[in-house]
Amino acid sequence: MNINLRDPNKIMKLSRLGSFHQSRLSFLRSFLSEFKDWKYKRDLFDLDKNGYGTAVYSFTKKDRVYSLVCFANQISDTERSDRVIATKWDAAFTLHDGIPLKKDIERLRNEVPKQEVGRLSYKELTLSRANKSVRIFDHVVENLSKGFQPNLDLLEKVGYLYRTTAVYGSGKFGLADRFRIKNREEINGPFRLEMMLVYLVRQFTFDQVNYVAKKRNPKTAVNLDPKICRNLGIGNSTGLGMAPFIVNHPTLLNNWISCRETALKKIRELETVEIKDSNLFKSCVRNSVKNITSWNTESEYQIKKIKFLLRDVRKFLDFVEKEFDFNNSYPFDILYLWLEKETCEECVEYIVSIMMEPFGEIVQPLIKKMSSDEEKYFNIPTDRSVGDLLAILEKKYSNILTIDFDKKENHKKFWFISKNKEEPRLADRFEEQGSDLEQPLAIARDIKKLYERCLLSKKSLKIDKFLIDNSDLRHVVRRAFIIEKFPYSEIQDNTISENLVPIDMLRLKLSFFGALKFDPRSDKWLRICMFQGAPLPNELKDFDEQWVYNS
Repeated sequence: MNINLRDPNKIMKLSRLGSFHQSRLSFLRSFLSEFKDWKYKRDLFDLDKNGYGTAVYSFTKKDRVYSLVCFANQISDTERSDRVIATKWDAAFTLHDGIPLKKDIERLRNEVPKQEVGRLSYKELTLSRANKSVRIFDHVVENLSKGFQPNLDLLEKVGYLYRTTAVYGSGKFGLADRFRIKNREEINGPFRLEMMLVYLVRQFTFDQVNYVAKKRNPKTAVNLDPKICRNLGIGNSTGLGMAPFIVNHPTLLNNWISCRETALKKIRELETVEIKDSNLFKSCVRNSVKNITSWNTESEYQIKKIKFLLRDVRKFLDFVEKEFDFNNSYPFDILYLWLEKETCEECVEYIVSIMMEPFGEIVQPLIKKMSSDEEKYFNIPTDRSVGDLLAILEKKYSNILTIDFDKKENHKKFWFISKNKEEPRLADRFEEQGSDLEQPLAIARDIKKLYERCLLSKKSLKIDKFLIDNSDLRHVVRRAFIIEKFPYSEIQDNTISENLVPIDMLRLKLSFFGALKFDPRSDKWLRICMFQGAPLPNELKDFDEQWVYNS
């Protein structure tokens, strides 16, 4: 049986994209699989009794070495802020290419804590900073120093000792440009080294808390239980700065979604499924209920989503365990169609992610296809005609072309760059100033404008001639020719609508990172946890691939 890939006009709606969850395709999970046979080592741990100083961790395989260089700093409570414009952090990190020499560490000590104000070199690949959850960190140190493990309920509510505020790469602030590493055989997908940095930072937080507790009371102190360590991740606060990424990288977005859709298609096309695979699937769904119920948030919006997700996952489990027979032909196709009919969008996409768990042989080859050489598709085919462009617009943007942008509610918002924070922000066009500085992120509106201009032009007119009088729409002309080849490259929704929920854009990207437990603090920023439940570095040689559901 040949099953079609799902329709982009349905899947690329923001409400659907904002319902995606982590899966075996997510970058942090594929990173762990790819680096599990690398040698992990703590090379330097030079901290004072309060935990301030320098540490170095490394992953090594053959002649390749990646080293995380950590600088833990003393700051006052008044200096601690998760805002991207902060200038001081509890700790700052960089991933160094190779083994850092003493002179490298001295150089980095002067630059890394400054973050954006500092300057790195081509030897550094990624850069980040993080702040303690002071309440949790102090609680853990206090208990460990007295010989006790910390309060598990308190730890579960937060889920981490530190939270990052940004992870930079690809040439920012003097870091190595992507071209230097993209062809390395171990780099099989996007954001590999960013994931490595966050993973090693997580281990540093455990080592630091153990060390400080031991210094406080050498006679009674104990280490944090490895099981508790596994159930702690790294927190992260993510705002609107992440949203434009998925608009500005259409071919990359396409490849992420396309791989996910291809995995689902191949799983639905399986005529028979082995008992061990169906049992693994059911086990992951069953275990995942615990994860949903431990998802803490004060957001009414998210509480409602979790409530409906939990209701529908339980409904699905009931169906699978009491009514469904995996001996049916094409069992996962039947299950998928049942989900679409009986459950909410969030549940559909949640279970789609879990469907991948038993089928590493389907997922693994797709992971290498998730990167993109975007420069290849940047040039506009100027020898094509306006008629060609019209046909693409009518076929690929059919829903967008029906939007009436003369209505106030359809162009109520605008994107701009904040002067103070130098980050993307969203404002009300009719209540706030600055729309003259609008960023080109209103793709739906500009596509509609392009369509109307094309209708006024001769169909035989070549694109180079068309662009002479329509250069203001060059960016969407390019996008139209990209979507012709890459069907999942475009959000099929209006990003300046009154009804826009910006965190849907953030959740989409974060799901591919592998984030867990989305906790919106408004409709414009949210907190997440990375690597919660993941194996520790000394456990990577042989770890449970389904750790996300079994932790």
